[in-house]
Amino acid sequence: MKVRYCPEGDILYILIKEGEVLDTNEIDEDVWIEYDENGEVMGIEIWNAGEKVIMNALREIEKHTKGKKAKVY
Repeated sequence: MKVRYCPEGDILYILIKEGEVLDTNEIDEDVWIEYDENGEVMGIEIWNAGEKVIMNALREIEKHTKGKKAKVY
């Protein structure tokens, strides 16, 4: 699996496996799943990733770490 982020387009792409994409399905606003000929997931593309993924992840992290000291490794 490979993850790529394009800051200019704010697009996050998760490559599950290489090959030819046969079909793409929009499962949510700005979220597409790519499938191969057998219906297996090949990739996931998320537009506006900064808003939809990254900021939401940071909010969740903040909720679970509020008031806790960070460990130094």
